[in-house]
Amino acid sequence: MESIKSDLERGDQKRKNRKETSRGTWTGRLDFLLSCVGFAVGLGNVWRFPALCYKSGGGAFLIPYTLFLVLCGIPLFYLELAFGQFASLGPVSVWRISPLFQGLGYGMVAISTIVCIYYNVIMAWTIYYAYLSVNLSLSLPWASCDNDWATENCVDGIRTENVTYTANTTSSSQEFWIRYVLKLSSGIDDMGEVRIELLISLFLAWVIVFCCLCKGVKSSGRVVYFSATFPYLVLFILLIRGVTLPGAMDGIKFYLSPQWDRLKDIKVWGAAATQIFYSVGPAWGGILTMASYNKFHHNCYRDAMVVPLINCATSIFAGFVVFSVIGFMAQETGQPIDKVVSQGPGLAFIVYPEAVSRFPGAWFWAFLFFAMLFTIGLDSQFGMFECVISSFVDEFPRLRPHKVLFTMLMCCVLFLLGIPCVTQGGMYVLHLMDSYSATFSLMIVSFCEAVVIAWVYGVDRFCEDIYLMIRIRPGIWWRLCWKYITPTVIAFLLVFTILSYETITYNDYVYPDWAVGLGWEMAVCSMIPIPLVALICLFRAKGSLKERVLTCLRPSDSWGPALQDNRDLYKESIADVPSKFTQMSVTPLDPTTLQKIHSPPKNSPTSPAAQLPTSMTGTALLEQDCIDEEEDQA
Repeated sequence: MESIKSDLERGDQKRKNRKETSRGTWTGRLDFLLSCVGFAVGLGNVWRFPALCYKSGGGAFLIPYTLFLVLCGIPLFYLELAFGQFASLGPVSVWRISPLFQGLGYGMVAISTIVCIYYNVIMAWTIYYAYLSVNLSLSLPWASCDNDWATENCVDGIRTENVTYTANTTSSSQEFWIRYVLKLSSGIDDMGEVRIELLISLFLAWVIVFCCLCKGVKSSGRVVYFSATFPYLVLFILLIRGVTLPGAMDGIKFYLSPQWDRLKDIKVWGAAATQIFYSVGPAWGGILTMASYNKFHHNCYRDAMVVPLINCATSIFAGFVVFSVIGFMAQETGQPIDKVVSQGPGLAFIVYPEAVSRFPGAWFWAFLFFAMLFTIGLDSQFGMFECVISSFVDEFPRLRPHKVLFTMLMCCVLFLLGIPCVTQGGMYVLHLMDSYSATFSLMIVSFCEAVVIAWVYGVDRFCEDIYLMIRIRPGIWWRLCWKYITPTVIAFLLVFTILSYETITYNDYVYPDWAVGLGWEMAVCSMIPIPLVALICLFRAKGSLKERVLTCLRPSDSWGPALQDNRDLYKESIADVPSKFTQMSVTPLDPTTLQKIHSPPKNSPTSPAAQLPTSMTGTALLEQDCIDEEEDQA
């Protein structure tokens, strides 16, 4: 009896320790799906795809867009979901699958870190515009040229018969954006003062991110029920409002009218592949991170089919919303539609704000639009920032009990690094970061990722891992994509990007050589870990050069599922379907991890389950763990 009592007391202590060391999982059935949708559906769906579609052949552009979605987007998304879920590890630790390539994980983290810095600056802009939309006068400050920031070339939203649009004519919303919000300097070598309003907005944006992610997926999983669905409600409302405007149908026809001859242009196919690549979100680390919080038997195949299709449909749907308003703007100003079309910040902070300033109740529509932009950006920021946090916590488990403090620290660091982007020359810095931080790195990382999993680890072994999780073994199509088709498409896209590279400019401003060099340094900092970590791995290995290479290529002994019961199944299966470079052994989990399985039920120290011997079957242990998790959630 004394020994049983002692065991139970130790079990209670282990349960307390588990709450501090447990990595955590999604708490609701839709948490993961909505988080993936929110991560994939970003600002580019609203402000980049519609203009890209119109410029690349209208409705005809949907043919290469859909083709690359099937050949590249969905296979990569499925691969990363299964990869992250199987190991329950972040984007750095997950490369135990082949330690020679662990630098890919560091590259993902570097990309996400850089993008997190300037992405939150864009969210700060939306916060500031939303704030300006709601004022006591209920009028929009960018609707009129009767302000100190306006020039003699300014034309406001009130249409007059004697207005003639020339090359020098600028809208009130454009001058408000450049001369008031940004107070844009002459170039990147003239950074000017910090814009206090934008600095406060940036601080508020990081506070919101911290509050939503302070408890990891348990807190963000609740937020996404609003942040991932609210944009669709707003887009639907804006579409209804847009199609009732005069000239809306002209804009929609302009958006979708197919130009079949454009399909002969290789640039159209390259643009389609690039858009899919950025829309679905492989190689950022966000998909891997979110999938790592899934339970082992979660149906990731279903999510891999649903999320990319929702993302694609959202892009097309957003095009109707945007071009209905652009058609209205063209009729209001008397300009051709192609003169009104814009993309990126120009669409979000110039064209659309000018359009809503002409609506009855303009402040309400403006606030709704910028609130939508903020929630769209927030979900994408969740995925990237959680990728950064999880990478550190997985590599340094001692941080796990202090994850809240570490999250706060990272928010403060990235906030400070973002301050240059809210100076008068900050727009030049942001555009530089956006142009170089991920363009080449994402393609190289995703290409290596597909090659390592399909060729080094082995596509047969990877398919067997998926079968262990969901009892569905991927067919020949997925094997062909992962081994041949998807890497070939990425290689084509990389060559296309290199050949079409042009020196960076912002409107008519040409960046100086030192700034271009700084941009390339940002690009290299996310690629240099790949060869650097590989060399370190080879240096630490033992034996001849050949033996070192083989040791670093094969999965490490700690590679495998996170629960011991699943590791046992994995260990049995590799005897039948080994990896290309055979894993030498599968080490049992350390005691800290084993406690998750062997801990007694909460508040039931005398229950029969708590007194089961440690020799109980793996299935019973897994069932007991599920009971524990449900009780923890309750």
